Amino acid sequence: MGEHKQVDNVPEGKARFFTTRQMKPSDKGFVGFETVWEPFQKEAEYTTPKKP
Repeated sequence: MGEHKQVDNVPEGKARFFTTRQMKPSDKGFVGFETVWEPFQKEAEYTTPKKP
């Protein structure tokens, strides 16, 4: 149980609003995943309304 197994590379996962990538194994053998989020909405420039 003390031996570390060779970890296969997992392909990059893509969803609607985020992408996950496999990180390199740490010195203890832990393999994590990095999540890159894309913005949910676009920001519009504010314009002052016309005066009546």
